Parts: sequence; C-alpha cells; structure tokens
Amino acid sequence: MVERSRNSSMFFVCVVGICVTLVSRINGQTVNVPWTQEKLHHKASTLSSDDITRVLSRSDLERMWEKDLRPMLVTRYPSSAGSQAVQQHIRSTLGALTAGWDLEEDRFQSHTPYGPMTFTNIIATLNPSAKRRLVLACHYDSKYYPPQWHGREFLGATDSAVPCAMLLELARVLDQELLTHKGSVPDLTLQLLFFDGEEALFQWSSSDSLYGSRHLAQKMENTAHPPGATDTNQLHGIDLFVLLDLIGAPTPRFGSQFPNTARWLSKLQSIERRLHKMGQLEEHLNEVQYFWPGLQVGPVEDDHKPFLNRGVRVLHLIPSPFPSVWHTFDDNEHNLDRPTIQNLNKIVQVFVLEYLRM
Repeated sequence: MVERSRNSSMFFVCVVGICVTLVSRINGQTVNVPWTQEKLHHKASTLSSDDITRVLSRSDLERMWEKDLRPMLVTRYPSSAGSQAVQQHIRSTLGALTAGWDLEEDRFQSHTPYGPMTFTNIIATLNPSAKRRLVLACHYDSKYYPPQWHGREFLGATDSAVPCAMLLELARVLDQELLTHKGSVPDLTLQLLFFDGEEALFQWSSSDSLYGSRHLAQKMENTAHPPGATDTNQLHGIDLFVLLDLIGAPTPRFGSQFPNTARWLSKLQSIERRLHKMGQLEEHLNEVQYFWPGLQVGPVEDDHKPFLNRGVRVLHLIPSPFPSVWHTFDDNEHNLDRPTIQNLNKIVQVFVLEYLRM
C-alpha cells in the first residue's frame, strides 16, 4: 500500500520501502529506510486463534468496572479533588504492573476563563529508549458545570471515563506480553497518554479547550528524540496516535476521518470479524459492526488535533453519531452498555498485540 506524506521525498521513501525486495534483487543493494519513515510501511502480525483465546481469557470486565471505571466516575474537572484522585489511581494502577511503565507527569498552568488553573497530563511509556511508539490516548477530565447546577454531577462515563478504564485494563491484561516485548523489541514500544483539560471550561474555543493536548504536543515537538538528536523530536517517534473518546454506549459506529490511517481502521474491522467468528464477542449479532473504514466522517475537534496539525498520523476512535447522552447528566454508569465495552476491550487488546507484533 502506497501512502502519501507531506512532501515528495517522503513519498519516494514509501515507494522504495514497499519495493525494497525488488530493488535489492535487481541491483544487489539493500535500501535503508530512515527510522522516522518505518511507520509508513509497518505491517502488523496476525495472532493465531489459540493465542487470542489465551490472552483474552484474562480480559475481565467486572474487574475493570470495579477497579478502574467506578473510581473514575467522579466529578474530575481540572484541579478538583476528583481530578487528583483519578490521577493517583492511574499512576498507582500502572505503577503496580510488572511491565515496569515509565510514568511522567506533565504539569503546567494555563489561563482559563476562570483565571489561571493547573493541569496535569500523565504519560506512561513502556520503553522510553525505543525510537518508535504506538500511542493510545484519552482524556480523564470531566466537563465543568458551574455551581448553580448543585445537586447534579456530570460524571462523563463515556466522556471519557470508559476509555481511560479500557487503557488501564489493557495494560493489566497484556502485562506479561508487554514485559516480554519490552526486553525483546528495542525499537517499537507502547505509550499511553491521559490528557487533562480536554473539555471547555466555559465555551469551546481555540483557547478554551484541549489544554492538556495542546501543551503536550508542543512539549513533544520541542523535545529531542532520541535524546541528543538535532533534527528529530518526540512527535517523529509516534507511529500512530490512537485516540479513544465517547465510548460506552451501545452499537457505536467508528468511521474514517483520515485516509492515511484508514488501513488501521480496516485492521480493527478485521479483528472484530475474527473475534465474532471465534465467539469471543458478547451480544454481537451478524449484522452488528463497530468499525466502518468505508464510512467517511467529518473532522471532530478533539485531543488529536494539536498532534494532527504537527503531522502526526491519527486514528480517531470516536463514534458517529455521538452517544445520545453526550454532555448531559445522563452520561453515567446506568446508561453504559457492558457487552459493547467488553467487546471493544478485546478488539483493542488484540490490535495492540498485533501492531506490536507480539
């Protein structure tokens, strides 16, 4: 598959990368593709049914619900007590795993309609020395409602407690595989990003929204990668930026926003079909389909945008249309669909294993 990049020289590298075997056979030469371009022709593996069954036997929705989701179903707008508690929960959960995640806090102050506020992004990297990274991201803050709404709390179950819980459960289920991968594949790793301040505090605008992702994208752009590099930064190290948002309502449809990552949406569709045939998905009838690579959907303002604007390849897993409970007080535990969440847990877990070629 040939994928265009932003300039002709990068496009040429893609073509050469795909035709490398033929070129080598004709000229007796090996063409070396720069590490920053390896993402353009990266090929995932395909797990056997036995491997899938073995790994997914550890996927436990009830455990995720009790250990991760319910602790996040609190009011958690930036700088609130609930936000502090959720931050601690994310850090302690990942810190207790044997894979040995490197945990970093990106804490900063930003001006808001309510004055200066402190925001905290959490960055978990499996192997910080790896050049390339598959990134899974979500936001953990909840939308702020002023005090006159006292008596009703916006808990943001789909927006975005469920995606955060899914990432923690993924790290837990794949703990041993990730530990092995960390020691055996030095150049490709997994990174989890938990953003603060995605929601507008007063009214959505370019300055009142995406506080955490705007700050972190700029910080990564200004951070040399690998350390000491003069012409590459941490954004160059992102193979694929997968953003999960508004997940947890029944029968979601994930369409394609960006042609250059449509093949990865097709990969998710393939995994969904394989797991369906294996009987691994609950209440997943033949006519049910979550991933629609042929469904073109319009762009959505979300945490991927500051990265997309800097050339990062994005796979945005947000349903179209949005859940009916979006930004209402009904976005709570009661209105979540358990089978859908568990099915998406399994699909994303297999996707990570196959992308990392474990």
